[in-house]
Formats: sequence, structure tokens, C-alpha cells
Amino acid sequence: MKKIVLSLFLSLQVFASLNDITSFDADFIQQITDDKNKILTYKGHIVASKPQNALWNYTSPIEKSVYITRFEITIVEPEIEQVIIRKVSSDFDFFKMVKNAKKIKDGMYRANYKDTLFTINTQHDMIVSISYLDNFENIVKITFTNQKQNKKIKKEVYRAKFPLDYDIVRD
Repeated sequence: MKKIVLSLFLSLQVFASLNDITSFDADFIQQITDDKNKILTYKGHIVASKPQNALWNYTSPIEKSVYITRFEITIVEPEIEQVIIRKVSSDFDFFKMVKNAKKIKDGMYRANYKDTLFTINTQHDMIVSISYLDNFENIVKITFTNQKQNKKIKKEVYRAKFPLDYDIVRD
């Protein structure tokens, strides 16, 4: 779960200025490479806005929606008709991490935050990718396409939607 939350916060705002983004909307490919060079690839779409709201819609290899607000994460898994609701337990401050990112060269920034080194690549004032080493020593790379920034996003987007007959697990 920490991977999902961390990925979300990394995706919320990182463009040329690294400080002026209030929302983010993009398609993504997330690749996780383990120590045996096995690669897991996920695809989907993210919508996110300040302070810590996001909706990750995974479309491949499985369908899953991850709703994140400042206090709660709700994971909706249609294939198993289950909803998992968790309180946010991380004090990860994405915006603080981004604000502290240092320019390495044109289009590349690095931020060392909470004992993790993040590499942020931009092109034409838009984020291209974010990569980092997760707690399990996996290399995580999230590549974005069709990015839009600072567009108005209705708060209703971040309210979890699921059929009432799904099993609900509170963690």
C-alpha cells in the first residue's frame, strides 16, 4: 500500500517550476523491476490535486481504482468485488519533497526525502517520469503521457464509487 501512496504523491505535481502545480491529469505506465530483473507493468490514468487528493484508475493488467484523500485510501477491486478502506498512516508530504527537489541538469531533478531518492524528469515543462527505489529494493518508474496541469478538478472525483454488494474490508 505504501507503494501506491508514494506513487500517488509523486505524481501529483512535478513540472518545470516544481512549485506552481495545483492539479495533474495523465495516463501512466508504472514499471516495477525486482532484483531478478523481472518487470511488472501497470497501465492506467491518474487525476490528482492539492493537497493530497488522487484517483489512480488501473486498467491493465487488472482493473482497480485507488482513491486517495488526505485521511483515507479506498481501493476498489471489481474482479474480486472487494473494497479496502484504510486510514492514511504516512506523513509523506509530497509537496515538501517537490519543493526541495534540486535541478541536476536541464529536465532532471532529484529529491532526497524520507530516506528515498527520487529522480524527476521533465520535458517541455511537463513531467515525463519519476523513478525511485522502493522499500523492497525494487526500481519503480512511472512514465506519464497526455499530461494536463492546473485544470479544475471537481472534488467528487475523489469519492470512491462501488456497488453496495461488494465486500468491504476496513484496515
